[in-house]
Amino acid sequence: MSGTISTEQALIYVMVMMSGVEGKIKPEELAEIELLVRTLPAFKGFDRSRLATVAQECGDMLQVKDGMQTVIALVKDQLPARLRETAYALAVEVAAVDLAVGKEELRFLSILRDGLGLDKLTTAALERSAIARYQSL
Repeated sequence: MSGTISTEQALIYVMVMMSGVEGKIKPEELAEIELLVRTLPAFKGFDRSRLATVAQECGDMLQVKDGMQTVIALVKDQLPARLRETAYALAVEVAAVDLAVGKEELRFLSILRDGLGLDKLTTAALERSAIARYQSL
């Protein structure tokens, strides 16, 4: 595993981990990741043609023992504190896109929150914001 990754890679790793936490990446989650990478300012300098490669790198790292903890630590080391909230918000977006957040996703969010050193009030606000955005009529 590489010792350093780019900030954009770190954010993508978080989304890939969230998407894969239930065992497979759903098409709507993949589409959401692609949309977020294409539209958010955090990815302005990222070469979008590398998205699949970066996602595969993350997947490969997750296959080894303690892979999730290793990737979360790598992400935390790479991201400045102000972008750790962004990473969490991106994970919530990916989880919310199919309008159903399961136990595995909730557990991952808790692990991610603790791994990134985020407080519960901030993460609850980010989660509540996603709930508000995805309400149906």
